[in-house]
Amino acid sequence: MDDWKKIQEQLKNFRDERDWAQFHNGKDLALALSIEAAELNELFLWKNADDANVEKIKDELADVLGYALLIAEKYNLDINEIVKNKIAKNAEKYPIEKAKGSAKKYNTF
Repeated sequence: MDDWKKIQEQLKNFRDERDWAQFHNGKDLALALSIEAAELNELFLWKNADDANVEKIKDELADVLGYALLIAEKYNLDINEIVKNKIAKNAEKYPIEKAKGSAKKYNTF
């Protein structure tokens, strides 16, 4: 069992011990992820990127990752597989010879 799977199991156990699965539908998990991502963004608001509090970043990023893992668990998605597939799709959209050193979107090359 890989580390992500173990963490997913810990999250699931934490949730189930509290009888929270009833609240963890796809919509609400996605909303929670979005809210936690906004809280992560807030740590950088009106600051230089290097001035953000790393300890607070750890907590908010953990929340974002936790909800992402719970969404994957909800839909029986293999995290390693979906991330590898997305990297492959992005490699096609952003070929090195066109994208290297550029922040342009794939449809503006």
